[in-house]
Amino acid sequence: MNSQYSIAVHVLALLNAFPEPMNSEEIAGSVGVNPVVVRHVTGLLRRAGLVDTRRGVPGARLTRPAEDITLLDIYRAVGAPDAVLKLHQKPNPACPVGARIQGVLDEVFVQAQEALEARLAQVRLSEVNAALQRVG
Repeated sequence: MNSQYSIAVHVLALLNAFPEPMNSEEIAGSVGVNPVVVRHVTGLLRRAGLVDTRRGVPGARLTRPAEDITLLDIYRAVGAPDAVLKLHQKPNPACPVGARIQGVLDEVFVQAQEALEARLAQVRLSEVNAALQRVG
């Protein structure tokens, strides 16, 4: 998975921390990326219903309180993969390991994905912002 997810969390944390509208250049300055990347990620967040933007009006706003946005919501908003861990495509079926490895790993990978999503569902954007206040 690329860095769009962490960029999206960063953008939303900024929008939550600063009530004044910020344009993509200002956000990009905090994130450390090109404003085009910020606009792309903001578009994904808008399509997911997490932010509201208006053409010709600088800035974006959260569409709901940070307490009501989970890290899983953000993960899904940026088009996160259904499975972070992928199986290799062509193990040798004539090999005793190659013939069975995908079945063994598939179960482990599904459990790992479920654990990841369960943990992300537990953490709210408001908690991220609270943690940012504690970090010196």
